[in-house]
Amino acid sequence: NMVMSFRVSDLQMLLGFVGRSKSGLKHELVTRALQLVQFDCSPEVFKKIKELYETRYAKKSSEAGQPQPQQHRSPEALSIHSSYDRGSTVARTSISTTNIDYPALYGKYLNGLGRLPPKVVKPEVRLVKLPFYTTLDELLKPTELVPQNNEKLQESPCIFALTPRQVELIRNSRELQPGVKSVQVVLRICYTDTSSPQEDQYPPNIAVKVNHSYCSVPGYYPSNKPGVEPKRPCRPINLTHLMYLSAATNRITVTWGNYGKSYSVGLYLVRQMTSAELLQRLKTIGIKHPELCKALVKEKLRLDPDSEIATTGVRVSLICPLVKMRLSVPCRAETCAHLQCFDAVFYLQMNEKKPTWMCPVCDKPAPYDQLIIDGLLSKILTECEDADEIEYLVDGSWCPIRAEKERSCSPQCPILVLGSSDVNGLLPTPNGNGENGKATADVVDLTLDSSSSEEEEEEDEEEDDDDDGPQPKRRCSYEKGLVSAC
Repeated sequence: NMVMSFRVSDLQMLLGFVGRSKSGLKHELVTRALQLVQFDCSPEVFKKIKELYETRYAKKSSEAGQPQPQQHRSPEALSIHSSYDRGSTVARTSISTTNIDYPALYGKYLNGLGRLPPKVVKPEVRLVKLPFYTTLDELLKPTELVPQNNEKLQESPCIFALTPRQVELIRNSRELQPGVKSVQVVLRICYTDTSSPQEDQYPPNIAVKVNHSYCSVPGYYPSNKPGVEPKRPCRPINLTHLMYLSAATNRITVTWGNYGKSYSVGLYLVRQMTSAELLQRLKTIGIKHPELCKALVKEKLRLDPDSEIATTGVRVSLICPLVKMRLSVPCRAETCAHLQCFDAVFYLQMNEKKPTWMCPVCDKPAPYDQLIIDGLLSKILTECEDADEIEYLVDGSWCPIRAEKERSCSPQCPILVLGSSDVNGLLPTPNGNGENGKATADVVDLTLDSSSSEEEEEEDEEEDDDDDGPQPKRRCSYEKGLVSAC
């Protein structure tokens, strides 16, 4: 109540006393001061608030707003409030009002003019960057959820107000779908682990209340296998539609289950991107020049003295392993060891719906910032319209693989099978194959053990095409053979 009665000059003096920014409109100063009381209220700060309050009402008949002499601050006062970054114009938030470890907040002195010994600087929790979310402002740094008692169900409150600039960004942003703006305030939760950037992870029994309404939290993916527990997609939780888009203070309450693991929450102003926008960005900055791709092919096909098979070429399918359709934007991760590509359009759409960022060819991580568009294969796709597979040769050149060429191959010659015969219906099986598709001694089939329970699960979730012919198995046609041949 004392803080709410302060005038601008009083608020500026209070904020200046603890080294926080004194600029901004009155509602911003009030928000900053309220957060100070909730999160950083030391005895020195409380004494200053009381002093300002008493001075104001003692001199209410005189001209209001006279600046008071700024007191000298002790090193302790500077340290306690050092977690605030004066360079930030973002509205600050706070969470949890008790059990505050003040030494953990020690860091910079005022204006960054000096530092305390490094041993008292506590590492901060960091969240991984999400390709579909561009961070515009950090409203609350990841802050630990502190249990207030021994109950299993805990509540942690948080208050904050948006600046006028942030409100305008939200109001003026386009709608991704009815009622969903592209600029959003989102809540992110992760384990309290400072060793590496953390992925989103929800605590048990999570519920999020925004002002007076509960916010929907993503549910569980149904499991289509007996005995397998359903998975929950842990994503940023959009709070925007329940917030006051004004100078009013918003109150967020996180309910969570306290079962021994420690969690931290952060609030961010973000712009949510679409798969189409990420595709356009990839086309702008992610194309690898055909000559660089050709050099990579030659490097892959160099004679390996440790290999028992002299590889003279490597086959690459022009069919996307994700959707069994011809590639349109051939793509793979820079970290992948294979030349086989998947279609960037469908890969981004798939991760927009269910983000896993795993390569469909080798099942290794293929994050967005590692994706490249294969300029050489893009060129081949335009020049080779009558074949669904090509072969790269040791000199970096390529030739199409057609059914006629396959039939002319002699079964007596050792064949390196880099894809199963049902990829596109164009690869006949050499003589001697049994009912289970096991190859004879003349054929080295590197794809027999390529399936896994994880792949089967992904296959079950993919929609089948309506083609009458046999559907090629997902991923099994490329991954193991190509890696071995590289």
